[in-house]
Amino acid sequence: MFDSMRAAASVDDGDEDDVFVRTPRTRAVLLVTVAATVVTVVLGVLTGTAVLLLGLLVFLPAFASALCTPRQTALVSTWVSAVVVVPVALSGERVADRVVLALFAVGFGVLAVYASRLRISREGALVRLRSTAAAMQRQILRPLPLLTDDVLVDGVYEPVQQDKLVGGDIYDVAATPWGTRVMIGDVQGKGLAAVGMAIDVVGAFREAAHREPTVTALIDSLEAAVVRHNDYADQRGEPQRFVTAVVLGVDAGADVQLVTCGHVPPYLLHDGIVTTVGAGTAHAPLGLADLVEEARTVSWFAFPPGATLLLCTDGLTEARAPGGAFYPLEARLGGHVDITAGRLTRSLVDDVHGFTAGAQQDDLAILAVRRAPVRVPE
Repeated sequence: MFDSMRAAASVDDGDEDDVFVRTPRTRAVLLVTVAATVVTVVLGVLTGTAVLLLGLLVFLPAFASALCTPRQTALVSTWVSAVVVVPVALSGERVADRVVLALFAVGFGVLAVYASRLRISREGALVRLRSTAAAMQRQILRPLPLLTDDVLVDGVYEPVQQDKLVGGDIYDVAATPWGTRVMIGDVQGKGLAAVGMAIDVVGAFREAAHREPTVTALIDSLEAAVVRHNDYADQRGEPQRFVTAVVLGVDAGADVQLVTCGHVPPYLLHDGIVTTVGAGTAHAPLGLADLVEEARTVSWFAFPPGATLLLCTDGLTEARAPGGAFYPLEARLGGHVDITAGRLTRSLVDDVHGFTAGAQQDDLAILAVRRAPVRVPE
């Protein structure tokens, strides 16, 4: 039996349900099974209670069922049953004791195989569910980096609930006849209701960015989408939500258009200097335009070649250290002014994780925007 287990361990890795796939996990189960058997037999011989101690091996299949495939669990169960039943049957114990111990060994083995099959089925369903969620995320939030004729956008997106893959933070980039539009936003609240709002806003941005020639008209379309979503939410008895956002309009010109709707203002990194852009021109968040009389307007600022625009959500600016201090983003940016867009965002994420001791309190989205590299005609 021991030889058969070793032979089974040489099965090719391609069959996931084969007897003993060569993985660290299944090799560990094999070693534990053999080691437990050897220790039990040795202790039984030394103490003269081999038959009693062999009964402890009936719990090994349960260990295998938590880690192995049903076939692998069945092999461990067969091994344990043979090791337990044969010595017990040949022992001088009472017949009733031998029968009970044998039934326990076989019964635990059968239950272990069933438990393994049930676990595999549930794990498969979970994998399919996560694959579906990942596909949905790629449709809602496109993978970074994104390149247009005007800009290169790289970044990091980390929802606070990693199992959900999509949170309330949103972003998108659209190459339009009027240049590139870049959006980053944050839906109020968390949970599935916030994700629903996020989907509506991203969808409205993708449609309106190619229809509206001005950034202000694009913002009006986003406002209308949030209002419609809130109307539907109100009909269902759900709370209304607002969305903070920043929308950029970048073209071949030297200046960039900016509309800030209650969101964290962008930072411009250039020539070793960090500057907050449009901090005094913020407007009401999307969904709250009716509460203020001032119309949303576009502000302009210079975006020279070689500069980097950093856009983020409050998951970065409001991250807290264990002592309660907020993450000093502007001060930390001073040491990251001369690195690539991808390295900038990832280094900031690593830095904020160290600052908060790994305790992420909110969804986190960071975008780094740079002028697109000049394309040489072929």
